[in-house]
Amino acid sequence: MRKRTAFALLSAVAAAALAGFAVPGAYGTETQTDVQISNVSFDGGKNIVVDLYAKTITVSGTFTHPSGIQDADFVLWRGPDGANPYETYDDRIVSNQYYSHADCVASSATTSTCSQTFSLEPDWKYGGTALTNAHAGTWKVSVQGVANDDSWTHTASYTTTRLQRHSKLTVDAGPEPIAQGKTLTVTGKLTRADWNNLDYFGYTNQPVKLQFRKAGTTTYTTIKTVYTSSTGNLTTTVPASEDGYWRWNFAGTSTTPAVKVTGDFVDVQ
Repeated sequence: MRKRTAFALLSAVAAAALAGFAVPGAYGTETQTDVQISNVSFDGGKNIVVDLYAKTITVSGTFTHPSGIQDADFVLWRGPDGANPYETYDDRIVSNQYYSHADCVASSATTSTCSQTFSLEPDWKYGGTALTNAHAGTWKVSVQGVANDDSWTHTASYTTTRLQRHSKLTVDAGPEPIAQGKTLTVTGKLTRADWNNLDYFGYTNQPVKLQFRKAGTTTYTTIKTVYTSSTGNLTTTVPASEDGYWRWNFAGTSTTPAVKVTGDFVDVQ
């Protein structure tokens, strides 16, 4: 079992001691030495979007120190600014390697790329982090690099990332074919993953853009914005003027990713 530095202090010193780690004294300033941290990326730099089934993501970063790098840690957490994510956090998600070593690959005598994985599971079966709807939103990313001489650097809020509930969107435009000048009805539905109930439900009262692309062109134009109903449904009417494709485009929120649907072609005669 590796020795932990001050970065690994849990809410009680006894918890760390029971885990077999050497526990230092007080939690001091965040930066203790000059381990350099850069290029930290969750899931390839994207928001973390989870469907109804387990998802494993990888976080990595570059760490540099004159003595070389032996280890690193990444933690997702929520809490007040200036808080210690190991003592005063509101919520926390740790990696699969939190109690072991990160995967560190040296590119030189002083620099390594270190990575860890996180298992996120709405349907908790395999020992990862059991997700509920309350987990969706913005999380702070705490990062530590540990040098070969046991010096370390810890940044409690290196960056932020978003944990989001997967979204879906549908469209149907009709009747088709339709005579020019007649009223075209465009419907659809915006739904998102419910991690509590392991199903998809409508996303209520969300603005969604209705867009049109003329046949033979490549650019969509926004015609109007429509809000979803209490069940996530969308419906509106427009005059049929020319052949083309109709689609819905949702910009997303902090808890739910953006989504747009493939256009539905309407033949105007």
